[in-house]
Amino acid sequence: MDDDGTRAAPAAGEPLDRRAELSEFLRTRRARLKPQDVGLPDFGRHRRVPGLRREELAQLAGVSVAYYTRLEQGNGRNVSAEVLDAIARALRLTDAEHAHLTHLAKPKQHKKKRASRGQQQVRVALSQLLDTLDGVPAYIGGPRSEILAWNRMAAALFGDWGELPPRERNWARLVFLSPAYRDLFVEWDSKASDMVSYLRLYAGCHPDDPELSALVGELSVKSEEFRRLWATHDVREKSHGVKRMRHPLVGDLSLAYETLHLPDDEEQFLVMYHAEPGSPSADALRLLASWGTDAVRAGQGQSRTQD
Repeated sequence: MDDDGTRAAPAAGEPLDRRAELSEFLRTRRARLKPQDVGLPDFGRHRRVPGLRREELAQLAGVSVAYYTRLEQGNGRNVSAEVLDAIARALRLTDAEHAHLTHLAKPKQHKKKRASRGQQQVRVALSQLLDTLDGVPAYIGGPRSEILAWNRMAAALFGDWGELPPRERNWARLVFLSPAYRDLFVEWDSKASDMVSYLRLYAGCHPDDPELSALVGELSVKSEEFRRLWATHDVREKSHGVKRMRHPLVGDLSLAYETLHLPDDEEQFLVMYHAEPGSPSADALRLLASWGTDAVRAGQGQSRTQD
C-alpha cells in the first residue's frame, strides 16, 4: 500500500490484482461524489470518508448495503449486468468508466496472442498509407502506447523515433521519462493524464499482460508523477481533441488530432494531426515540411515500422 492507502502499482512483470483494481476503482469513483451532486441531503455532519458513503451509493443504485460492500471489496462474482448498470448510473460514470467497471467485475476470456512485442505487426498497406499522407503527421499506435509505424511528418513533429531502440518507442516512456517531450507539450499535465488513463482502460481488459505490467512497474519506479496518476484510477478512451505544442524549429502549434481504430485489429489505431486551414499552425506545419532532411534526420524519409 502507498501512504494514501491505495495499492501500489505492480512490480515489473507482476500481474494486476483484478479484485484490488475493482475495489479501488469503485472507492475512488465514490469518493469524488458529494451528496449534493446526486440529490441527497447533506446535514453538515462530520463525514469520515470523502464523497458518498457506501450506504448512500447503495441507496442510489437500489441494492443492499451488504451487496454493494461485497462488490467494493472486490467480489464481483455473479454480479448481473443490470446491477452494474445501476451502480454506473449512481456513480455518474462515463461510457469508458462503465466499460472499465464491467471488464473488472465480469472479465472476459481473451485468446492469448501477441505474447511478445516483436509480434506486433503493421500491415504493409497501412505503412504505405502513412507515406501518402503528405503534410499530415500520422502514426500507428499499439495498446500499451507503443509507436509501431509513422510517416516523415510525424518524425519532423515529434522527433526521430527511428533512432530509438524498439522498446523505447513508447508514448508513456517518452512522456514521463524524456525531458524533450515535457518541453514539447505545452499542457504536459493533460498529456500525461491522458496517457495513464488509456493504459488504465487497457489494463482493465488485460490485467495479466506481462508487457503492460513491466511498463507500469518501470514507470512507477522511475516517475513519481506516473505513480500519482496511476493511483487515481481514471480511465479514458483515446478519441480526438487538440494538443498545443512548442516545437524547437517552428514554434507554437495548435493541432487537432483524430484517432481511428483499425477494423481488423482492435489493438491498433491510426492517429492523425492537422491544423485549421489558414491558421498560423497550418503555416508552421508547411514550414516544418519544407525543412525536409534538415528537420528530419537521414533515414526518416519513409515511414518505419517497429523492428
